[in-house]
Amino acid sequence: MNTILEQTFSVPFRYPVCFTEDLFDPKNTILADVLRGERVPKVLFVIDSGVADTHPHLIKQIKAYSESFQVVFTLAAEPIIVLGGEACKNDEVFYQQIVEATHLFGIDRHSYIAVIGGGAVLDMVGFAAAISHRGIRLIRIPTTVLSQNDSAVGVKNSINAFGKKNYLGTFTPPNAVLNDFNFLKTLNDRDWRAGISEAIKVALIKDLSFFEWLEANGEALANRDMAPMKEHIIRSAKMHMDHISGKDPFEFGSSRPLDFGHWAAHKLEKLSDFRIRHGEAVAIGIALDSTYSFLNGKISQEDLNRIINLIKILGFELYASELQGDNLIKGLKEFQEHLGGQLTITLLEKLGKGIEVHEMDEELIRQSVDLLQSFQEKSSLITS
Repeated sequence: MNTILEQTFSVPFRYPVCFTEDLFDPKNTILADVLRGERVPKVLFVIDSGVADTHPHLIKQIKAYSESFQVVFTLAAEPIIVLGGEACKNDEVFYQQIVEATHLFGIDRHSYIAVIGGGAVLDMVGFAAAISHRGIRLIRIPTTVLSQNDSAVGVKNSINAFGKKNYLGTFTPPNAVLNDFNFLKTLNDRDWRAGISEAIKVALIKDLSFFEWLEANGEALANRDMAPMKEHIIRSAKMHMDHISGKDPFEFGSSRPLDFGHWAAHKLEKLSDFRIRHGEAVAIGIALDSTYSFLNGKISQEDLNRIINLIKILGFELYASELQGDNLIKGLKEFQEHLGGQLTITLLEKLGKGIEVHEMDEELIRQSVDLLQSFQEKSSLITS
C-alpha cells in the first residue's frame, strides 16, 4: 500500500527597487527606511575594490551615515573590500571570505549584508549570503549600468565553477535594490557603454517603442548624457522586473527569453578569458543572433541594419576572433546543459518580438559570424 501526502504552499516575494542619488547622505533616508524595524539589525558592508578605489571617501560616508541612524542599524564590522570583476566569481576563496565573515561577526538571519559593486560582485556576495544560515538578508547597491538596468533587479546569485559561467548559484530574491546614479559618473567609457546592451536585448524581444527610443537617443547615451541614461536604466529595469514576476522567476522551464544573445555571449566571455566583458559579449551575441534571424528569414534586411547600426553608434565591437571555429558551437550544448531540458534559444520574429526555437543550423551560425566580421572590418551594412 502506498501513502502519498502532497504539500502545497506559496510564498510571496516583495522587494523595492529604488533609484536615487547621494544614497549615503544622511538627508537621504532610503537605506535607513529599508533597515528600519522592531530590532536594530547589524549590517555587514561588502564593497567592490574598483568602487572603493574610485570613491576613496565611501567608507567614511558609510560610517557617518550609520552614526546618523544608529537607532536604526549598526555596522557589524569594518566594511570588507573584495576583488571586483569576473575574477571574484572564478576563485572560491572570495565567497568563502564572506561566509567566514558571517561566522566571525555574528551575521544571523535577522542581520543584513549590503553589497556595493558591479554585477559580478553582487552575484558572488549574493551567493555567499544565500548559503549562509540558509539565507541572510541581502541589500544590493549596484554601481554599474549593467547591474542597475538588469542583473541586480533579479533573483539570481552565482559563482563560476568547472570552467562554466554561473555553474553554482541560487534563486534568492534580495530584500532591496538601491540604485545610486552618482556611481555611474565615475565609470570609464567602456563600463558606461557595456550595460546598454541589456536594454537593447529586452527592447528587441519585448518593446519596439523602447528600441526606437534607444535609436533616437543612441548618440546621447554614447556621449554620456545623464538624463537619457537614467531614463533608459529605469525603463530597462522595469521591463526585466515585469518579466521576472510574470511567468517563471525561478526558471523551472527551459524558456529564458531574457537570455536573447546570451548563449554566444557566455561562451565568448570564457573563450576570451574574460577579456571581453559581459555587456560587450552580449552586444556581440545580440548582433550574432539578429544576423542569424535575418539569414533564417525571420527579420528583414532593414531590421538587421537598424540593429547593427544602433550597436555601432553605442561604440560596441561586432566581432571577435574567438567566434570562429567549433568552440562557439559547443556553447549551444553548454547553454542547453545549463538550462536543462531541450535546447531553447530566443531569436527575433520582428523588432520588438522574440520567438523561441529549439534547434540552430551550424552552417547559418558560421555564416552569421562571417557577416559580423564583414560588418566590423568594412564598417558597412548589408545593401540590396
